[in-house]
Amino acid sequence: MKKYFKPIIFLLSSIPFIIIISKIFLNQLGPEPIKEITLHTGEWTLLFLVFTLSMTPLKRLTNLNIWISVRRMLGLFAFFYASLHMLTYIGLDYQFDLSAISKDIFTKKFIFVGFTAWLLMVPLAITSSKKMMGILKKNWKKLHRLIYLISILGVIHFLWLVKKDLTEPLIYLLIIVILLILRVNFNRSESKIS
Repeated sequence: MKKYFKPIIFLLSSIPFIIIISKIFLNQLGPEPIKEITLHTGEWTLLFLVFTLSMTPLKRLTNLNIWISVRRMLGLFAFFYASLHMLTYIGLDYQFDLSAISKDIFTKKFIFVGFTAWLLMVPLAITSSKKMMGILKKNWKKLHRLIYLISILGVIHFLWLVKKDLTEPLIYLLIIVILLILRVNFNRSESKIS
């Protein structure tokens, strides 16, 4: 099972992308295809951030290292879907009109927060390799704690986008807060043991 776990997770993580591509080719994106792609990629970005944050608690609760073996992959998939989300916005929606995009970033709160979250993901993706862990040492962990801030910014982006029905973004927020509390509690218990 251990041997096949990573390939299985990779294939499962690729499914949302395959769905988008198949819908494009089959012309099944509805009357607003750009909006559909934007929403699809945005939601999967949040889901993969939650999956990534869940790996350490799952490892601690089950005492199985198998969860940690896929954490980096899940984080990179979160960045992949976030980048697709960003490219859909700047490429398909605004056709790389930099003046219109920059105006949007500085006048629309939800765009500013979403763009900030994506920018913060870039150094995490760049430094995700084992080689970079060795170079950065203790600073690697500090840098990668940004995932909590990124996740919260992602939820704020979602909250400000939907405005009316806040149920879904608030569920994401609750899950992220629970995962953060678990992390703090695990760290406290480890410091007491040491």
